[in-house]
Amino acid sequence: MATNSAVERQASSPNARVKGPLVWLDMDQKELDDAYDQTVYAPNQPLVAARRKIASESVLKRLGPPERVAYGSSEIEKLDIYKTNRPNAPVNIYIHGGAWRNGSAKDFAFPAEMFINAGAHFVVPDFVQVQDAGGSLMPMAEQVRRAVAWVGKNAERLGADPGRIFISGHSSGAHLAGVTLVTEWRKDFGAAPDIIKGGVLVSGMYDLKPVRLSKRSEYVRFTDEIEEKLSALRHLDKLNTPVIVAYGTQETPEFQRQAREFAAAVKAAGKPVQLIVGEGFNHFEMQETFGNPYGIAGRAALEMMQLKPGGI
Repeated sequence: MATNSAVERQASSPNARVKGPLVWLDMDQKELDDAYDQTVYAPNQPLVAARRKIASESVLKRLGPPERVAYGSSEIEKLDIYKTNRPNAPVNIYIHGGAWRNGSAKDFAFPAEMFINAGAHFVVPDFVQVQDAGGSLMPMAEQVRRAVAWVGKNAERLGADPGRIFISGHSSGAHLAGVTLVTEWRKDFGAAPDIIKGGVLVSGMYDLKPVRLSKRSEYVRFTDEIEEKLSALRHLDKLNTPVIVAYGTQETPEFQRQAREFAAAVKAAGKPVQLIVGEGFNHFEMQETFGNPYGIAGRAALEMMQLKPGGI
């Protein structure tokens, strides 16, 4: 009885929030907005971001600056390339996150050392931010695809194996990497349909419908075309490579659901997929694991590329 009374008092409290009309699944507008705002579920985001910054700066001090190469005509279309000493090495192309509006290649040097020590080149492309593209996600998606195509065409010049190109991404970067995996490579770029040999997608979004309904539509100008074309979940017939999908149990309900449902859809389509659950990890902590060969994302990426930590 005491418990019921406490619940009744809480429900009748003038400060209790009244649930609004459902907008998506069992969520009202505030709940959906919160489900696409990682800071609501990860209050340590500033601390993790500071650690990432320090880690990237430390890696740059040890490795030196990356080779900076243009893959397109606009100023932003450049790649940071960290080279391993191993000849004819595989390549991991990392697509950074930042809610489509933050971040740059130099901020994501922290995984480079793990990859080059394991015997792989590590490539991080820069691409336009959504606010600099009139609110459209299409330009950045196209730029990421062009970056991958450039690596494929120039792999031998980089000392890389053109038959072992892999992609990875986190958050909005995992969204873009997922879109890249369902590209019509032969039609659009004259490349092999399986130019990418594997993808590691961590904490991403694969269907934009609920994202469009959330407060992210305040800075992204979603259209029916953008929602359809940039929802990887809807184009699995074009997926030609194995995928590893990962998420943390401390992420928002939507990011967890997106990962589970994408992995289930890939499996239902008869394509190879592995789902990894990071117990106790939030969104930003999952990103950190890309720099650790024994971490969730780092281990997954190396195993997909058939590499061992330190190249052992």
